[in-house]
Amino acid sequence: MSSLGFECLNVLYDKQEAVFALTDSVKPGEWLCLIGPNGAGKSSVLRAVAGLVKYRGVITVDGAPIDMRSPRRRAAMVAYVPQSPLMPDDMNGSEYVLLGRNPYVGYFGSETKHDRALVGDVLERLDLGEFANRRLGTLSGGERQRLVIARAIAQEAPILLLDEPTSALDIGHQQQALELVDRLRREHGLTVVSAMHDLTLAGLYADRLSLLHHGHVVASGTAAQVLRPETLSEFYGVSVSVHHEVDGTVVVVQLLPTASAGGKTVRGSGSMSAWSLVGSFMATRLMPLSLLLNQYSWPLLLRRTQALVPSLSSALPRLRISSLWTVVLASGAS
Repeated sequence: MSSLGFECLNVLYDKQEAVFALTDSVKPGEWLCLIGPNGAGKSSVLRAVAGLVKYRGVITVDGAPIDMRSPRRRAAMVAYVPQSPLMPDDMNGSEYVLLGRNPYVGYFGSETKHDRALVGDVLERLDLGEFANRRLGTLSGGERQRLVIARAIAQEAPILLLDEPTSALDIGHQQQALELVDRLRREHGLTVVSAMHDLTLAGLYADRLSLLHHGHVVASGTAAQVLRPETLSEFYGVSVSVHHEVDGTVVVVQLLPTASAGGKTVRGSGSMSAWSLVGSFMATRLMPLSLLLNQYSWPLLLRRTQALVPSLSSALPRLRISSLWTVVLASGAS
């Protein structure tokens, strides 16, 4: 179990400030999620911790400056899942995940039976066994991303950095990957710092959210404290509806434009928000719609969701699925 601290962290690219005076402390076993629009500085914070960009200020692990550690020691303390990893096409899945054990292999040594057994266990837990002998160049983007997560988990570092870890994953594998990270966090005290665009998922798994805008932290706290309509509207520049469920889940729904009148966008009505809420409600349970329909008949499914959206059954003929994550009312449907 390790803590991670930031003291007046500044990251610059060609004199352009990407992160400004970030000061925060992540407790051992805590999950901090960085959110914010593109270019807010989320990835820059993670890259600074991983030692991939120059920075000013102090980053500490267990109170000691991390830049005082050797690269090998740093790799044993911090595992990093980047947005766009470089992966050799001619390496197979098992060999790639085994790279996560490099911090523990001597300069003239080789991986042990324990290393290989650990890699096999991680592949199995992430349902990646079928890719163990597949060349990386033959895999889809989502399959490759799951292997990157597996490599980071195999590294067994006490601090895990996740930069958009589920952006290329389908809803089922999003659940699988995040649930495994959350279980490791709870069982072994893994400290997690992630950057995510899916605000509902971020609030579902993280203990605390920090909203960044132009390199500054503009809001920090629990999902209920940060994911507020007025806050998100101000810093993301969109209209959203935020719903609080009885189990504490915070569901963020973007209100989609439905028409244009006189050059002005007219936002969706309450019925659209209700339909979006149905999709997000299913998504927070991390269960695909097809799986729901396999488990329940349409009448039963309608009865179970009518309590949430009373107009569901009457609006059913106008339903369309726009993505795996959002069920919305088709604009202009009759």
